[in-house]
Amino acid sequence: MSELTNLTIAEARARLEKREITAAELTDAYLAAIEAANPTLNAYVAVTADKARAMAAASDARLAAGTAGALEGIPLGVKDLFATEGEHTQAGSHILDGFRPPYESTVTANLWADGAVMLGKLNMDEFAMGSSNETSHYGPVVNPWRAEGDDKALVPGGSSGGSAAAVAAWLCAGATATDTGGSIRQPAAFTGTVGIKPTYGRCSRWGTVAFASSLDQAGPIARDVRDAAILLRSMASVDDKDTTSADVPVADYEAAIGRSVKGMRIGIPKEYRMDGMPGEIEAVWQQGIAWLRAAGAEIVDISLPHTKYALPAYYIVAPAEASSNLARYDGVRYGLRVPGRDLLEMYENTRAAGFGAEVKRRVMIGTYVLSAGYYDAYYLRAQKVRTLIKKDFEDVFEAGVEAILTPATPSAAFGIGDQDMAADPVKMYLNDVFTVTVNMAGLPGIAVPAGLDGKGLPLGLQLIGRPFDEETLFATAHVLEEAAGHFAPRRWW
Repeated sequence: MSELTNLTIAEARARLEKREITAAELTDAYLAAIEAANPTLNAYVAVTADKARAMAAASDARLAAGTAGALEGIPLGVKDLFATEGEHTQAGSHILDGFRPPYESTVTANLWADGAVMLGKLNMDEFAMGSSNETSHYGPVVNPWRAEGDDKALVPGGSSGGSAAAVAAWLCAGATATDTGGSIRQPAAFTGTVGIKPTYGRCSRWGTVAFASSLDQAGPIARDVRDAAILLRSMASVDDKDTTSADVPVADYEAAIGRSVKGMRIGIPKEYRMDGMPGEIEAVWQQGIAWLRAAGAEIVDISLPHTKYALPAYYIVAPAEASSNLARYDGVRYGLRVPGRDLLEMYENTRAAGFGAEVKRRVMIGTYVLSAGYYDAYYLRAQKVRTLIKKDFEDVFEAGVEAILTPATPSAAFGIGDQDMAADPVKMYLNDVFTVTVNMAGLPGIAVPAGLDGKGLPLGLQLIGRPFDEETLFATAHVLEEAAGHFAPRRWW
């Protein structure tokens, strides 16, 4: 790891502005780090070295001319779910083999417009369906963290595992990610990084490969809270090409860093104390409560009574939308094509070969719950439950609570190929138990590192906020971060 790749975005931005370093030097340092580490960590599925160097050169010219953007010269990784013009975009799936879109996603276009440099595309669970980054066509990502005294490879979480691992291992200054049921916050917690899922509609979904359209939301994964705030300000925008994007002004999120939380009402939901929750998760939660109380926040017990229905409702709504969205992959227009005797057989052969086991499982579940005779019993009922979950949060916020503190995950990172998880998909789905409610209600949520478990692995806390009040989350998360300190993996790769 060079000294340059150890810089946060804020630190690198300051040194670039003072011309103490160049964007070209910074980019070359990251490309060298990727070349050395990626064969071990498998965080990148495509490295765009030539493009990165050209973008860095352009950034240096703008820095010299005094026309620098907000992210001028900052090298970023891009989750493989975002369309990048002329570059590898496969959503971690075999069925999109060779796809290079002729257009740019709105989120990445916003970043490039602000001067950011693209290092490459980051590994992910196939079509964002997974909690461990083991469903990718390109193989699992390896978490840069290891348990003390143990060489076993651990998962980085999912689906944005490549993004989280690359940030934690200093292979990019920050990364784009997406969150449908926890896919930013869970991997951030597993890797000791910061990840925020903004309010639904805060970032455009245009040009982002769809999983579940009413739940998907883009956001950043970064090394600290300030960097996450810097990235989100550039990523967020209203967009005419996405009718679900919200025409709400984008705040200066970085300005919220350092804001006092004195007098703020923080809710602690009793329903998040799950049966069998590890003692270390409860302990880090209590520590977070103590830190916020010490900073002057008022801690109040709250109830979110429909929480227990969130996970089953999510695993009806999300697969239903996925089965609809993934119907477009048929081998006709782009990506993989496996020939057949006729058109129907070509469809069948292509989808059988192109989709992995987890994607097939969710498509089949989704097709089932949308089918005649089951739509009312499953999908319609799940949507009604979703409304009740949203109402729970509305009631709490209307009562004066400004943010909610919960654990981010039910455990620390587990091993790649964990047999219990492999044998029982529901155990894997339970990794999302603390995060799916936020997506179901369309709320913002941030995961921030809060400590290490007994094996030296990172544990995270989650803050849930009111719609479009990401500023309060950044301010509160910064208080937790300052109290907890910063965590980095011991370099072994």
